[in-house]
Amino acid sequence: MNDTGLTDTAPAKITARGVQVYYGGTHAIKDVSVDIPDNTVTAFIGPSGCGKSTFLRCINRMNDTIAVARVEGDIRIDGEDIYDRRVDPVQLRAKVGMVFQKPNPFPKSIYDNVAYGPRIHGLAKDRADLDGIVESALRRAALWEEVKDRLAQPGTGLSGGQQQRLCIARAVATAPEVLLMDEPCSALDPIATAQVEELIDELKQNYSVVIVTHSMQQAARVSQRTAFFHLGHLVEYGETGRIFTSPEDPRTESYISGRIG
Repeated sequence: MNDTGLTDTAPAKITARGVQVYYGGTHAIKDVSVDIPDNTVTAFIGPSGCGKSTFLRCINRMNDTIAVARVEGDIRIDGEDIYDRRVDPVQLRAKVGMVFQKPNPFPKSIYDNVAYGPRIHGLAKDRADLDGIVESALRRAALWEEVKDRLAQPGTGLSGGQQQRLCIARAVATAPEVLLMDEPCSALDPIATAQVEELIDELKQNYSVVIVTHSMQQAARVSQRTAFFHLGHLVEYGETGRIFTSPEDPRTESYISGRIG
């Protein structure tokens, strides 16, 4: 196994080398290198403010939207440098879907929430094609049976757990290859959380899923690989079972046993 946490033969979907992130004078991410595989759930864990969400936001260039943010280093998806000047961030975000902490459906119908991305990216040939994309995305998000008879109703009228699954449907509707989730269950009750966790497990068949979570139990349940961040550093990265049962770094051990965090 190499120091980025992958065996040398495993193909990486996302590779990061020497990534640094600055917010003005604050050095938020310090020299992070990591390989994230395809068809896997990778969890980022660590105390609040450790840099896990900041690093997640580098993978679809969401930090570009923050005026004082500066990203250095090399991040590639399938070998393509995503910070290359020729890469359109809007197109990149179609390929790298994102689901946020708080469900944030658009103030539109359930149908239009899901159809929005395919429409702006020109993914549907006609209305029938768009209907198919919407149904497929809602099925992938395990929501179709619950909403198929009320697609014209507002997405904001759904329950919290349904809204988050609607946001997942919206993210997968543009046929992304990577799905980023920033604490997707922190605003949900235990039943909705269990539904979303089950969904995350299914989504890894089609995507490289990266999830930031403050819940170590959630990371242990849903992920195959775990990265532990502390004070902007990637301290340790590897197979989830090993990270939780026999971490190599004392800082990881302290966090997992509850002594820091």
